[in-house]
Amino acid sequence: MEEIKFSQIDQFIISFDNALKTIFGPLKPTDRPSPAMNIEEGVLSEAEKNISGKLMRVNHAGEIAAQALYRGQALTAYLEEVKEVMDHSAQEENDHLVWCRYRVQELGTHTSYLDIFWYSGSFMIGALAGIAGDKWSLGFVTETEYQVVKHLEEHLKKLPVHDMRTRAIVEQMKEDEFEHAITAIESGGVELPAFIKKIMQITSKIMTQTAYWV
Repeated sequence: MEEIKFSQIDQFIISFDNALKTIFGPLKPTDRPSPAMNIEEGVLSEAEKNISGKLMRVNHAGEIAAQALYRGQALTAYLEEVKEVMDHSAQEENDHLVWCRYRVQELGTHTSYLDIFWYSGSFMIGALAGIAGDKWSLGFVTETEYQVVKHLEEHLKKLPVHDMRTRAIVEQMKEDEFEHAITAIESGGVELPAFIKKIMQITSKIMTQTAYWV
């Protein structure tokens, strides 16, 4: 069967459709079951639920941003194999998105009210990274994922010890993010300049601190 070739306009329409589904749902079925599926809910105080809920809201916002970054980079990537790397990573990030959203709901809180902002801003950054060139785009993925891994490690320290459902999700996310970083390196990613890494760290800190409360 001949492979379907999408025009640039088709790709923009598909990207817009992905954005609507990511932000507003309904939730897509995941390729993998949630790591929390077979873990019984622990007895959490309201204060503990509040902490876990806010941390998972931050993680959900991060997954909204990750979807946008990968979709933006895939749209402007030059090589087909790089597009495939971005699309595959976006699929796995979709699992994270669904897991986080359900967990946020289970903990009795809400996702960030600024999801549209996180998506649109991240999509533009991803598209610009793709335009800069595939090696830089892949390097951007690597650095982003390394920063996410550190961020998830900090969350594991802050989560209530007996909130095993949330911990299982965060642990699996951390493992997946590290694999995405390695895949990007092996696909030709280069190390970013120090000042770019610093800007990324500052931007990430603003997003996480805002999403924690809003």
